[in-house]
Amino acid sequence: MPKRILTGDRPTGPLHLGHFVGSLQNRVQLQDEYDTYILIADIQALTDNFEHPELLAANVVEVALDYLAVGIDPEKSKIVVQSMVPELAELTIYFMNLVTVATLERNPTVKEEIKLRNFAKGVPVGFWSYPISQAADIAIFKADLVPVGDDQLPMIEQTREIVRRFNRLYGKVLIEPKAMLGKVARLPGTDGGSKMGKSLGNSINLGDPPDAVRKRVMSMFTDPTRIHPTDPGHVEGNPVFTYLDVFNPDKAEVDELKDRYRKGTVGDVEVKERLLAALNKFLEPIRERRNRFAAEPDKVREILVEGTRRARALAQETMKEVRVAMKLDYKL
Repeated sequence: MPKRILTGDRPTGPLHLGHFVGSLQNRVQLQDEYDTYILIADIQALTDNFEHPELLAANVVEVALDYLAVGIDPEKSKIVVQSMVPELAELTIYFMNLVTVATLERNPTVKEEIKLRNFAKGVPVGFWSYPISQAADIAIFKADLVPVGDDQLPMIEQTREIVRRFNRLYGKVLIEPKAMLGKVARLPGTDGGSKMGKSLGNSINLGDPPDAVRKRVMSMFTDPTRIHPTDPGHVEGNPVFTYLDVFNPDKAEVDELKDRYRKGTVGDVEVKERLLAALNKFLEPIRERRNRFAAEPDKVREILVEGTRRARALAQETMKEVRVAMKLDYKL
C-alpha cells in the first residue's frame, strides 16, 4: 500500500507564490507516488474569521480552484472540506487531553500568528487550540508525510508529540508523521518582509492577472543602500533576485543580471521587467487552468464532494480503531 500525504490550507483568501514554493509544488510532484489528501481547513479558518463566517463558502471554492490550477489531479488527490468530516472534531477533543496549555503557549508558530492578528479582546480558545485540530487532521488520515513551509515545522513537531503520547497510552494506532519542506523554505514578501502573507498585502496570488502582477513587482523592495542605478548593488537578501532564482528557469540570464547588478551596470527597473516576464510565463498556464475550472462550478463541486466522501470513509475507519484503543467502543 502506498504511503500517505495529508496537507492543506485555511481558506482565508487566494493562495499565492509562497504557498506554491512552500508546499503546492511538492504536492503536485508527489501525488503520483503517495495516497494524497489535501484539506481545505475551513473550521480552522473560523478561528480568526468567526465574525464573518459567510466568507468561507466562497473561499473554499477559491482555494479548490487554486489547487486544480497548479496541477492537483482529482483522479490522484482527494480534496477534502474539513467541516464535512465530523470525525475530525471528535479526535480533536480526545487530543485536547494530551496537550498542556503551557505547550501551546510555547509554540512559536502560534505566537507569531497571534502577533500578526493582534487580537484586541484576547485570544479566542479556538485559536489557541488550532494546533490540536491540525494534529487531528494529520493523525486521522494516518499521514506518513506532510509537505509544509518552514513556518509550520513547530506544528508538525507538536503533532508528532501528541501521536507519541497517544500511542504510549493506548497502543500503537496512529502514525507519527514527518514534515517535508519545499525547495525554497520561505519566499519573502514583496515588501522585503520575512514572510509572504495574504493579510500582509505583500503577496502575488496564483490567480492574479498580469496588471496586478506588474503593480506588485514594480513596487518590490530591492537594495535600500543603492541610490543610483550606477551604484554597485547587493544581490543577497534582495527579494527581486530571490524571486528570479526561483521562477526564472534561465539561470544564465539570472547570473548575468546578478553580475551587472553588483557592478552597477543595470537598474532596478530592468531587473524587475525581467522578473515580471518570468513570473507571467510561469503564471499563464495556471491562470488558464483556473479559468477553465471556474467556468465549470458543478464539476468543482463534484470534485469536492467526492474527495470529502472518500476522506470521511478513511476517517471513520481510523476513529473505530481509536475508540477501541481508548476503550470507548462501549454500547449502551
